Amino acid sequence: MDLSQQDKQVVENLNEMAKEQGLDISGGKVRRSSSRFCLGVEHGDYNGTELFGVGTDRFIWMAYKPNGTNKFRLYSGNFPEDGIVEFEIGSVPGPYSVRDSWSRFPYGADYMLRQKGYQLKEGFDAVIYGNIPGGGMSRSASLALNLILSMCDASGIKIENQLDVIDIAVGIENEYIGSPCGELDQIMILFAKEGMGTHYNPADRSISYVPMGGDTDEFRIVGLDTGTVRPGLEKSTYKIRRAECEELVEKAQEAGFEISCLADVKEESLFNRIYNHFIVTDPELVQRLVYIYNAQKRFYQMLNAWRDGDIETVGKIFREDGIGLRDDYVISGPELETMCDTVRTVDGVLGERMLGGGDKGAAGALARAEAVDDLRKAVDNGYPRSHPDFADKYAVHVCKVVDGIKVFEGAL
Repeated sequence: MDLSQQDKQVVENLNEMAKEQGLDISGGKVRRSSSRFCLGVEHGDYNGTELFGVGTDRFIWMAYKPNGTNKFRLYSGNFPEDGIVEFEIGSVPGPYSVRDSWSRFPYGADYMLRQKGYQLKEGFDAVIYGNIPGGGMSRSASLALNLILSMCDASGIKIENQLDVIDIAVGIENEYIGSPCGELDQIMILFAKEGMGTHYNPADRSISYVPMGGDTDEFRIVGLDTGTVRPGLEKSTYKIRRAECEELVEKAQEAGFEISCLADVKEESLFNRIYNHFIVTDPELVQRLVYIYNAQKRFYQMLNAWRDGDIETVGKIFREDGIGLRDDYVISGPELETMCDTVRTVDGVLGERMLGGGDKGAAGALARAEAVDDLRKAVDNGYPRSHPDFADKYAVHVCKVVDGIKVFEGAL
């Protein structure tokens, strides 16, 4: 059992919450699922691009123990107002029927597992707590994966192909909740390994690992929580951007271009032909292609720089990607850009941009280790003045590259 000091404190809190709620988790397990930090291509998953990112040490912890019944009983320390979420296996509200409650996720896990042919046999008592910033570091994907794996474990179910776990987790959001996410977040969490970058190629759904070639102690990954609440993807600009990309693909196909997704536009000649064909009639749609095309050109430069330990180039590309997301993909927002503008002025910050679905939520930065204190001071002195309503809510999270999933036995 390899519990950090943070893990020990959280487990102690989970035990206390279980006692207060009358839930029995003693002798059970704790499953910890990470957050993620995408290095490329943000918003590339639903456009068919290759993906690269890492797992980061902001987590969701779930302590659970089979209860010998057909009922799940779950309590979240992050949403105490919802009380205990209780339901029988196979008896959950229909898709899209539950709004604005975290209970959508355990309901969705039960629903999607049944849809995929997995028969849960035993419920459990569980207590959950997380410290992942909302809106950008994939809190929902982390929770969905944790629930799927824990529910299957309690019923003795082993899903052999881990990509099936990804599909179920995506299904919870797409098919049950109605949130139009891709699979980037789930992949970067489930497959994350300490000290490694995860490379996903959608052409053959392969996973490979790329070690950081330099000294990982020389730089820091930083999550910049703006303190703003981002609406779910189903209510956000994300949904609009995804629809725009799909619309451009459809129009390009009708015009005779043989593409199935925007990621198919890799050659300059094809890009120029599509660009010139649509720039007058559909300029906004074309700008979405401009971002995806340029992000793909940067992708292998970034991958090679990571492998070589050239963190300055990784940071430079991360910044360029942020400019493309802001100007071409138009998926950022004033709070995110204010945070990015604030840290960009700090010597030793190598790159910064928005994270995740956009609009609000969290931004991110790559910084030299010695620049972190100055980065914190810049945020403390600059960001709250621009957004005084959120001055007591913003946070700077200095992250390590960690395993995506860990299970602790004997901790409860």
